[in-house]
Amino acid sequence: MLEKRKILIFGILAIMVISMAGVGFYYWYQNTYYVSTEDARVAAEIVRATPQITGKLIQFDVQEGQIVQKGQIIGRQEMVSSPNSNLELAIIRAPISGTVLKKQGNVDEVVSPGQPLVMLANMNELYVTANIEETKLGRVKPGGIVEITIDEYPDRSFSGRVESIGQATAATFSLLPAATGGNFTKVVQKVPVKISLSKTGVGLLPGTSAIIKIHVK
Repeated sequence: MLEKRKILIFGILAIMVISMAGVGFYYWYQNTYYVSTEDARVAAEIVRATPQITGKLIQFDVQEGQIVQKGQIIGRQEMVSSPNSNLELAIIRAPISGTVLKKQGNVDEVVSPGQPLVMLANMNELYVTANIEETKLGRVKPGGIVEITIDEYPDRSFSGRVESIGQATAATFSLLPAATGGNFTKVVQKVPVKISLSKTGVGLLPGTSAIIKIHVK
């Protein structure tokens, strides 16, 4: 009976040791061969369509989700006491070919130059932006192969490559000023890394969360 108990205890200890070794090897392997982060999201270059003059919107023929072509007329403004030669200034055109992500205006509203009325993006040129800790950044090189999981499609795996590495940390562009006095707490900074996406075969949405693993060995 005592002998059986000893065998059982040794068996349990052996299983625990093997399990711990397996977990340790897994984390060693992941940290050695990959740089990964969950601080990533699908992104797109967003372009804004704005009016050239101040005036009332009398036509605004565009809807969110609509695909437009570069130069297509998406709106017109009312012209008051202006020569015919300036009529083109009252026409609002799409600056790029792409999909309307956001519409920010309605007919009969008075709009001004520089006011964004439509936000457009080319949905065929989406990419992933990942914020990588500065302590791991030295292992990341342009052209590195990347494995990507996107929350919108959790059962699918996507691929890409490191396209470029940011020239400043994400905190550099924060609206909050850096502390100049008082207690100092060192915080690991993160640098944005742009990752190109290979053909996905599905429609992705800018802003959706992603998890990336960059091959570094």
